[in-house]
Amino acid sequence: MPAQPALRQRSRILALAAAVPLAVAVADDLRVRRHLQAARRDPLTGLPGRETLATRTAALARAHRDLLHVLVADADGLKTVNDTLGHAAGDTLIAAIGHRLGTWAHARGGLAARLGGDEFALAVLLEPDATLREVTALHQLLAQPVDHDGHRLTPAVSIGTARATDLPAAADAARLLRGADMAMYRVKTGEKPPGYLATRNDAYTPTVHGRRPGRPGTHLPLA
Repeated sequence: MPAQPALRQRSRILALAAAVPLAVAVADDLRVRRHLQAARRDPLTGLPGRETLATRTAALARAHRDLLHVLVADADGLKTVNDTLGHAAGDTLIAAIGHRLGTWAHARGGLAARLGGDEFALAVLLEPDATLREVTALHQLLAQPVDHDGHRLTPAVSIGTARATDLPAAADAARLLRGADMAMYRVKTGEKPPGYLATRNDAYTPTVHGRRPGRPGTHLPLA
């Protein structure tokens, strides 16, 4: 019988020896995941990109399609700011807009993403009868001045909104984003008033070379 305690002790040692590599592997996996998540975030705004937005939009559509709204926000006049005050001023403006959008989206059960340049997109949950009020409030929030090196910058942002319930049930995340993008363009050009909601035609507008009509490069012939 004296051999039993030694046997149990040996079993414990073997179990611990087997557990250590597993714990190290789990820790390494978590570190890799964190690095990947950080790499997928825009360094200027801290916001995720298009892929993360699409995944979150699809998840919200499955769980809360009746509340889902996708917005596209485009900062107006960024080139003028860059040309007159320098790119650091433009970066300050983009960072402020990104932070405000991220905070606003998080408070509404969603997220904001930077699509690139001066363009952002959001997937949020809003009551359908509060859409206009919420978007108007967001527009006012984004218009709050931003200070940079003694200069007061006033952001101007065009916003387009696609409400999931206004589009066919088959409209996926990409279609909602296209609708919001088209609505933003119509607002930006003055064709539609602020608060305009995307229609089915907006969401299903044919692309030109894979881009929304009106985007830079869509007038060029394919090579």
